[in-house]
Amino acid sequence: MNTPTAIPTRSGKVRDLFDLGDCLLIVASDRISAFDWILPTTIPDKGRILTRLSLFWFDFLGVPNHLLSACPDEFALPDGLDREYLRDRSMFVRKCDVFPVECVVRDYLVGSGWRDYQATGSLCGHHLPEGMQNCERLPAPLFTPATKAVSGHDENIDFDQMASTTGLETARELQQRSLDIFWRASEHARKNGIILADTKFEFGACDGEILLIDEVLTPDSSRFWPAEKYQPGQNQESFDKQFVREFLESTTWDKNSPPPQLPTEIVHKTREKYMQAFYQLTGSRFGA
Repeated sequence: MNTPTAIPTRSGKVRDLFDLGDCLLIVASDRISAFDWILPTTIPDKGRILTRLSLFWFDFLGVPNHLLSACPDEFALPDGLDREYLRDRSMFVRKCDVFPVECVVRDYLVGSGWRDYQATGSLCGHHLPEGMQNCERLPAPLFTPATKAVSGHDENIDFDQMASTTGLETARELQQRSLDIFWRASEHARKNGIILADTKFEFGACDGEILLIDEVLTPDSSRFWPAEKYQPGQNQESFDKQFVREFLESTTWDKNSPPPQLPTEIVHKTREKYMQAFYQLTGSRFGA
């Protein structure tokens, strides 16, 4: 597969960002990361699936967002950037002043939230009932902001810490928008056989307006579970890269040295999980 040869303004673990002057170009690659490492094996079509899913959500939600276009033919591109490679895996977006927080919403007690609860009886400072189980649904969705780490893991912060960074009025606005978007997305997902356990949103400001930015409600930014197989008290099957993490955990890799190649079977099954999430959430077969 062809890949862009122009040098990105910024390159993340799985996406590349190009500054086009009056807008930004976000390109989702087929790279996959786990345990803070970019794996040497790519997942075919992963970037295209995630981009098309973000585009679906931007349209479905109808909230102010940074998207200008997803068509590479509408923009002048840097020399050396492969226009065909960009199709279905790129978004041209407005430049924004990005708020330096991850707006996380959790509806189930899982992952770092479960570990927090076991240690403190709370979830990111929110006191919870006693005796809750792993992956149990919370009494109500919780807004649990986190720092935006340049490398490594994001760190949970409380609302007051967030407000000290963004200002109280903005913090309240971001909290309300995050909860509103989560509720609408969760209801849509549940109607289509998927539990949205948690997700993270990013927002930015442009010309005095707060916009939803970045990727939205994808398996890379959200925890999706098949509703028909849900059972509290145990880890759940998922549509995200947990499948890859579990494979890596089964190997002798020490997580401190370059990771191993993924076997062909793991690559195929991972791609199938992303494709299944896309189909259930959008009602369209990928590639159609």
